[in-house]
Amino acid sequence: MQATAERSPPAARAGDIPLLEVRDVIKTFPGVKALDGVQFKLRPGTVHALMGENGAGKSTLMKIIAGVYIPDGGELLVKGQPLTLKGPLDALDNGIAMIHQELNLMAYMTIAENIWIRREPLTRLGFVDHREMRKRTQALFDRLNIDLNPEAEVRSLSIANRQMVEIAKAVSFDSDVLIMDEPTSAITEREVEHLFRIIRDLKAQGKGIVYITHKMNELFEIADEVSVFRDGRYIETKLSSEVTRDDIIKMMVGREITQMFPKEEVPIGDIVLSIKDLAVEGVFSGINFDLRAGEILGLAGLVGSGRSNVAEAIFGVVPATSGSMAIRGTPVVIDSPATAMKNGMAFLTEDRKETGCFLTLGILANMDTAVLSSNYVKFGFVQGKRLMKDCDALSKTLRVKTPNLHEPIQNLSGGNQQKALIGRWLLTRPKILILDEPTRGIDVGAKAEIHRLISKLAGEGVAVLMISSELPEVLGMSDRVVVMHQGHQTGIVDRKDADQVTIMDLASQ
Repeated sequence: MQATAERSPPAARAGDIPLLEVRDVIKTFPGVKALDGVQFKLRPGTVHALMGENGAGKSTLMKIIAGVYIPDGGELLVKGQPLTLKGPLDALDNGIAMIHQELNLMAYMTIAENIWIRREPLTRLGFVDHREMRKRTQALFDRLNIDLNPEAEVRSLSIANRQMVEIAKAVSFDSDVLIMDEPTSAITEREVEHLFRIIRDLKAQGKGIVYITHKMNELFEIADEVSVFRDGRYIETKLSSEVTRDDIIKMMVGREITQMFPKEEVPIGDIVLSIKDLAVEGVFSGINFDLRAGEILGLAGLVGSGRSNVAEAIFGVVPATSGSMAIRGTPVVIDSPATAMKNGMAFLTEDRKETGCFLTLGILANMDTAVLSSNYVKFGFVQGKRLMKDCDALSKTLRVKTPNLHEPIQNLSGGNQQKALIGRWLLTRPKILILDEPTRGIDVGAKAEIHRLISKLAGEGVAVLMISSELPEVLGMSDRVVVMHQGHQTGIVDRKDADQVTIMDLASQ
């Protein structure tokens, strides 16, 4: 595979000047060479997918193109002209807009205010013209077929709807180059189809889309070209019609991955968690299921169905207002996450940036925060050496790419942040593990490893409740699937009876 690094991208068509070109770009962070002389070309009216494992350098390159980072070497050309970007606003002024993987909206402002910030229409007296701003937002939403109220505050929106606002905001700049970093990581298949219609309209207008994704099916559906990076180096560029899924994986990881969903048949034990008529008033109601030792129970449904709300109620983030829970036959009242943890629960949240990571702290501090009052404390003192040893071992098992465990977690890629959070909860040695989108933003190689880890935990008797927006993941990993629609449970399907049609039918009732 090493020889592929010397190949060049396909030759440009006659008269086809790239909208964007990157030449020999280098970027170094303390202890890490994030980019090592990479190249990239984006042609007008095309979607160019950028693939690679977490830590391959994809997001770093995009942040350079978007003016967030300044490269240490190399050059950037826009429509054939060299360009030095001084910041994100400079990139926007030069026709480059980016939708970040980690959403950057202001929660306590309205949708309209977020979209037009720094570009607000003004009245003749110089005040913000809120009526005109609402009108422009509604016109933008009508154009993109987005059904949201411009007056709604962003904090009231689901992750999926915040993603659609980010997309609308980027489109509103009318930029020639639009960078999409994992735009479908938190949206359903129906919303993905909606996004792809928007992308095809932009292509028809001659725009260039840089599309970063870990989802192979999306690559072959929407991308014209694909470039692969590995360990900060450019590997190869191909037309998407010239490669297979296996070709891309081999280029990404330097090895072959034979099984994406390594579900193992393990003995299913006694009931560990029993949920009866669980409800949070005004959010969801009538949730009933049993979760057994060694079982992986999938929780499926369209975004907004209440899946994450159920998980939060079980873990005590937002305590249930009615219904009951029992652990190994003993009734319990879970009124807080602390109570849930005392009862052997662990919960990986959906949004690692908002509710998972302590962004300014190091990886070690992020991993050990759930065990500082239990497993690693003796006579009132933290057993630092044992804790460091176990954190280091887990980070290696999960392949967290970092120079050391004291590196601030905000310097890691989104996927590596996710793996560190999974490590946090594994340290607690949970009996009940709740995973909300466990592989969101994680590359294909790490996904397979995390799936193997989940199967291994189930084999050790851990009861796993797994929420995922990716139906292949739910179907591939689950022993049974609980399906929800608009806050109600619509069915439970055994593994042998589960397929995409059955699940989607129940999720759409």
